[in-house]
Amino acid sequence: MATRHDIRNVAIVAHVDHGKTTLVDAMLKQAGAFAAHAAESLDDRMMDSNDLEREKGITILAKNTAVKYHPKDGGEVITINIIDTPGHADFGGEVERGLSMVDAVVLLVDASEGPLPQTRFVLRKALQARLPVILCINKTDRPDSRIDEVVNEAYDLFLDLDADEDQIEFPIVYACARDGVASLTKPENGTVPQDSDNLEPFFTTILESVPAPSYDESAPLQAHVTNLDADNFLGRIALLRVEQGELRKGQTVTWIKRDGSMSNVRITELLMTEALTRKPAEKAGPGDICAVAGIPDIMIGETLADPENPIALPLITVDEPAISMTIGTNTSPLVGRGGTGKGASAKAAVKDRKVTARQVKDRLDR
Repeated sequence: MATRHDIRNVAIVAHVDHGKTTLVDAMLKQAGAFAAHAAESLDDRMMDSNDLEREKGITILAKNTAVKYHPKDGGEVITINIIDTPGHADFGGEVERGLSMVDAVVLLVDASEGPLPQTRFVLRKALQARLPVILCINKTDRPDSRIDEVVNEAYDLFLDLDADEDQIEFPIVYACARDGVASLTKPENGTVPQDSDNLEPFFTTILESVPAPSYDESAPLQAHVTNLDADNFLGRIALLRVEQGELRKGQTVTWIKRDGSMSNVRITELLMTEALTRKPAEKAGPGDICAVAGIPDIMIGETLADPENPIALPLITVDEPAISMTIGTNTSPLVGRGGTGKGASAKAAVKDRKVTARQVKDRLDR
């Protein structure tokens, strides 16, 4: 097996409001993802691009961004793909899709509140997937912080979830994400780590603890669709991780659907994430997280494979929802007679509204 040492794929998971998005924002700024003169003027919560996310101040969708990290010793530039996942149990499916893209997780815990119910849910998923864990105690500067107790609570949580000996041996990083500071040395309660003025210890821990993607050099192409997005120009975009082989723009690949049927399709556009934006790319290799366009009906969990040797990857399964909804066509005898007015004006009002089953489905798919 070969290894790509220039890539690390990691997810940041935690309970809501424990500082996931703030930490990612600080990582982006310190890794030089933005011009130095503009860094101070950037909005907080840059990873929350959805209107509802900015309104509520929470993360709903699993996002990915790429940080180009330049090691202090002058080694090769390393791409750290970061998945910022939701902290609400209501969006558990997004968490599971995010975990399917990464090789390790950063478990972020508030230094005052400690592990909360959603932390338990996400950690259980990570341990089931056999992913290494980095524990990050955030908000150490809170006046009511209790760092030692929170670390012990985290250990208790691992034991409650039947973690084995290897999984319990995890590195601990202490951070104040708001100030962009992290340390491997425990600070006093209510203080910012004093032996560091940046996130360098956190970056170093990621490089040392997150396994680099491994692959078989002779294996055919296999790429797993982990999420979907939409673009006004490109249409449906499939977010995927390349597991084996190489994916190129303009390449013809075999699309293996959920029911096992196959068809050949052409990749019309290949995009790679750099900081917060997707940029056109010519190719993506093993371990890369990328986006492709040109397959309008592709769904989560499906596989793109080599046409000469199509091998499907396992489907992504998520927990059943607590509430389900069935949307169907209106079968009322009064269908078409609604509206705000009478006669022709009422019919026009109904006609102009996007309430047909097909239009509702299209909006949900987007």
